Amino acid sequence: MAPTSQSLNEEQRRTANYHPSIWDPTAIQSFITPYTYELYATQLEDLKQKVSKLLAPTKDTAALLKLIDSMKRLGVAYHFQEQIQQALNQLNSDLNLVSNDLSIVALRFRILREDCYPITADVLEKFKGGDGRFMGSLCGDVEGLLRLNEASSMAIQGEKILEEAKAFSCENLKNVIGKVKKVEAKQVQRSLEVPLYWSMERIEARNFIDSYAMDDSNSSVLLDLAKLDYNLIQSVYQQELKQLAEWWSELNFKEKLSFSRDRLMEIYFWATGLSFEPQYAKCRICFTKYACLATVVDDIYDIYGSLEELECFTKAVTGWDVKVVQEFPEYMRVMFSAISDFSNELAQQTLKDHGLDVLPYIKEQWAILCRAHITEARWFYGGQTPTFDEYIKNAWISIGSLGGLVLLCFVEADSIVNQFPNCLKDYSQLFYWSSLITRLSDDLGTSKAEMERGDIPKAVQTYMIEKGVSEETARNHVKELISNSWKKINEEILDNRFSRAIVNLSKNMARTAQCIYQHGDGFGTSTGVIKDCIISSILRPIPI
Repeated sequence: MAPTSQSLNEEQRRTANYHPSIWDPTAIQSFITPYTYELYATQLEDLKQKVSKLLAPTKDTAALLKLIDSMKRLGVAYHFQEQIQQALNQLNSDLNLVSNDLSIVALRFRILREDCYPITADVLEKFKGGDGRFMGSLCGDVEGLLRLNEASSMAIQGEKILEEAKAFSCENLKNVIGKVKKVEAKQVQRSLEVPLYWSMERIEARNFIDSYAMDDSNSSVLLDLAKLDYNLIQSVYQQELKQLAEWWSELNFKEKLSFSRDRLMEIYFWATGLSFEPQYAKCRICFTKYACLATVVDDIYDIYGSLEELECFTKAVTGWDVKVVQEFPEYMRVMFSAISDFSNELAQQTLKDHGLDVLPYIKEQWAILCRAHITEARWFYGGQTPTFDEYIKNAWISIGSLGGLVLLCFVEADSIVNQFPNCLKDYSQLFYWSSLITRLSDDLGTSKAEMERGDIPKAVQTYMIEKGVSEETARNHVKELISNSWKKINEEILDNRFSRAIVNLSKNMARTAQCIYQHGDGFGTSTGVIKDCIISSILRPIPI
């Protein structure tokens, strides 16, 4: 049924006063870099061969661990997956490995646990004294403390020793931060703010390249590969952005849906966080298109549509009723048409590439998203404040990352084709915890601004109201939920039963959200830290 009441005029509609995009489509089309695969293919292959030799079998476990860790952090490990896997198998099966070096034991634990090897945290017990606490002699071991802190982020629920490791390492790292060199102090600060395991890979690579270059004992050939590879990947990103800018301009939402956020560049940056490697172009393009459309849907429900219009739009999307949409206000027709075109395009591509008919599942995700949005709209127009649990039960869906992850399963369908569609149920908990981190990170960064414009209370506010606590207490509770959600993710993936590609997408969704919202609303507001991250990740090559 179409809306029956007279449509609201522009003066009656709410506005969020979002600023226009700072990235003009014409400017995006002019992006250029001197680094291209055509020009640097020979140099890239030469460097890869030289670095490959560094991974030759060795009995020097400490050196091998540091090399693998550096390759991962520098963003070049994807070139050497088979060799690294062989090295990890060696590290896992080396029963003769006995080390009293906290740094080495903690690093081995983190690297093996992250790759889903069945390693127990009991390997850290040797660093405890007779009183059951970590030994005081470790308090000045900055490298050991750093790696212990990073290892603690791999915890699952109930791993008491890793909780103790986190408390011990954090306390002592805070004590030494003013006593160490500037470079070390920066590493300590970064580890305390966002553990390595929670970090967005491209941001970590850019930061670590600088850190790695400052130590003359590190491999110069590995550093050269990291710099060149980083710059070459930027050339891929720039070409993808030009293609996406053309698609976005053709939609012409800037004119047709001028109330909504125009955040193509920021969303594409998010997409690079999900899968940074050059071979994942389809993932980045699909996610960018989905998230651009989902953002406008969010703005329609949050600020522009009347409740009656939104109820009708939700019914139309749920029933995928193309005929009834033609009777809707123009902005809703434009939106539905864009959703439909994108969904059909993705479904046709998936059928062609993988032989799977996924259109019903794509439609279902749009319906799930709209039902979550209409729940929040009803709260708003009814003047209701949900309980914290009511809010969370709905908000992990309304953030939109669930739909993004499900749709990316179809892009990466090679890894699920034999289990489809049952695998979508199998992934449900993994997607839940990833989406919950995304929602809670968003709320920590944006809730103040959203409350000021009259939105419904978010996680922090609903907890404050329900429990009668201060904002600081509520924010700490939300941060604790994020930490526990990471433990749940670790638990889900520990038995290695899931596709590695889907696991990485799920972890990277959460990581990127934490990066985007770490310093406020890095999505709604295009200036500041996130603008700098976009420039360094996509536009500014590293001097070689």
